[in-house]
Amino acid sequence: MFTDEALDSVSVQSQWRISQQSAQESRSCQTRAVHRAEAEVQAGSSSTCCTQTETQPQEELLLQDGLELPGLRDFLQRVEDPVVRELVRNARSHAFDEFQVNWEDHRQRVSCLHFLQHSSAQERGLHVTSVSWNCTGSVIACAYGRIDDGDWSTERSCVCTWNLDRRSLNPKQADLVIHVPTAVTALCCHPEQPALIAGGLYSGEVLVWDTSRTQDPVLVQTGMSADSHREPVYTVAWVPLQKKGEFGVLSAGSAGRVLLWTVDLEEARFVLSAAYALVPQQLPHSSDSSFKARGSSTVGVTSLALSPWDPDTFLVGSEGGLLLRCSFSSQTPAAVPPEGQSVTLRAPAVFLFKPRSGPVHSIHCSPFHRNLFVSAGTDGLAHLHSLLQAPPLLSLRVSHSYVFQLQWSPSRPLVFAAATGKGEVQIFDLGRRSLRPAATIEGGTDQPATCLAFNHRNPHLLAVGRTDGSVGIWQLSHDLTEQGPRESSQLEQIANQVAE
Repeated sequence: MFTDEALDSVSVQSQWRISQQSAQESRSCQTRAVHRAEAEVQAGSSSTCCTQTETQPQEELLLQDGLELPGLRDFLQRVEDPVVRELVRNARSHAFDEFQVNWEDHRQRVSCLHFLQHSSAQERGLHVTSVSWNCTGSVIACAYGRIDDGDWSTERSCVCTWNLDRRSLNPKQADLVIHVPTAVTALCCHPEQPALIAGGLYSGEVLVWDTSRTQDPVLVQTGMSADSHREPVYTVAWVPLQKKGEFGVLSAGSAGRVLLWTVDLEEARFVLSAAYALVPQQLPHSSDSSFKARGSSTVGVTSLALSPWDPDTFLVGSEGGLLLRCSFSSQTPAAVPPEGQSVTLRAPAVFLFKPRSGPVHSIHCSPFHRNLFVSAGTDGLAHLHSLLQAPPLLSLRVSHSYVFQLQWSPSRPLVFAAATGKGEVQIFDLGRRSLRPAATIEGGTDQPATCLAFNHRNPHLLAVGRTDGSVGIWQLSHDLTEQGPRESSQLEQIANQVAE
């Protein structure tokens, strides 16, 4: 039924594989052989060189015994006595005691570094009434007002500050402008805190500004009360108190009162701690003075200075030309009717100097001698005084106009500067034989120099304010700022003089 049958095999080739194989091509790549080469360099030749010092034979000069040049002994014996006399005389001479080698060019003793301006104040014709350096010596504070106002004024003014150490200093734009409701008549920077400035106003107010508070710089102010001044305040000064590191503010005005304020920072207010009144009937009399008391009114204060040597002593200048030495410790009640003050007014005057012929605009005590001070006013003279006698030791003609302010140099015992109504600033050196100014800062007659201030940190800097609203920062030469070897002894000799 069933049988085996062998069938032929049938194979079918894949057309897809054939098509793929035909489409493929073989490729190959190979990098070319890297060619290399070697090269060598070396110095063609070399040489060695050596040096050595040779020993030089020492030669000895042998003098023959008994060798004597003709006439030499006679010459030496003949000139011995006069040469010895000259040597002794030169050794005792003081001709070159003050000589110092100084290669600085003296042709320019003063030069202007900066010319500071506040456009708003200049447009309104405001004058620079006071300038003061802060304790770091880098910031100059300037007060604006008017020096010719004889009547009550309500004109607004300002206080401006410039930091001279800033790289971006703009002389025509102040770093800080503090707007004030009335003219600023006095200004004084704190001796230890660079941001604090005390000021006195034409309205009689006393303020302390904190320049670190740019939004509201007024730290404390007296306001209008029975304790405060009621007339212009012409002088403010920081006074060290009994507690170390604390300072009060001393203010003086044309009403004849000198007030000492302490600052209560917790309540942000001034507290009157002492008050003094200058009454003509209670002033001391001097044999050299022709002053006679008139009426019962007080003596208007125009200038004030603190003694750096005696914390109990201060000096006062008046509108009538009086010059007084006063004491903080005075317990004598002032002969004035009570006006509701919180403290008792005391009479501080203890000594009367020879009066001047007009108002005393400025007083400054010497930082190098406890008994010397200078004063100036409308007579155009600078008077050198001793605290021990009434008449001045010396009077120098500064100008034929007013002298608004003068100040001792902080580094030269014999040098002081004076600002004049003619616009000039005269710098005097009492160590010179001539009493003429050692240097002059020129100015126009229509631009009186109203105030000046030496920089205690940088004594070569002097700030000068003028009625055109500008402040010049002047650099003084080496010979005006560097103390000489015998300068202190010369100042002592002047102080020991007796006035004629």
